[in-house]
Amino acid sequence: MKALLLLLALAMPLLSNAQTKAEPPGDSAAYAATVKILEAGQVDIDYRAFRESYLESPEYTAAISQTGKQNDRRRELRATMYTGKNAKVIKVAKKILQNDYTDMSAHKALQQTYKAQGDSAEYHKHHAIEFGLLRSIINSGDGKSCATGWHVVQIEEEYFILSMLGAQLKQQSLTLGPPHCDRMLVETDEGEAVYYFEINKVIEMEMKMFKQR
Repeated sequence: MKALLLLLALAMPLLSNAQTKAEPPGDSAAYAATVKILEAGQVDIDYRAFRESYLESPEYTAAISQTGKQNDRRRELRATMYTGKNAKVIKVAKKILQNDYTDMSAHKALQQTYKAQGDSAEYHKHHAIEFGLLRSIINSGDGKSCATGWHVVQIEEEYFILSMLGAQLKQQSLTLGPPHCDRMLVETDEGEAVYYFEINKVIEMEMKMFKQR
């Protein structure tokens, strides 16, 4: 519970701008257009719509064919983040974002690295994007049941949130609904806990990709 409250508190400072969010354009180019907006430093957007726009983008389709490479980059990023090799962290994180600008781990690595380097503009940009993405998930439910699970559009989002909670996964099980959800039994500093993630979008995209084969 303490970890969950801390997670909510970390995301809370960004809520003050919620009334002025700009929604991504509603067409097939929505994702790419919004990436340009974010890269320019205009970070007050509808992050849930942005995450969902990625699933409908050509970039997502291309990334699916490179899943192995993207996972290798994520492993490399985790291994490099705390080594002090800032140039390499930035290079790997940006390579991840070229394939998926919704990747919270990459934005986290960049905001921490730019902060260490004293680059205030880049730090604030990637910090706002990381927590904008995070907030769009944790504000979608309370994670306490399948019916009120946090809505994710990629499985990677589940593991990022668990890492932010300081939770070690013990068992993962799938419940087919609707709603479809992942039940995560985890170990925390306070003992065992269970969190639920609603994965309707994940299932929908898997079915879509299966039909296209």
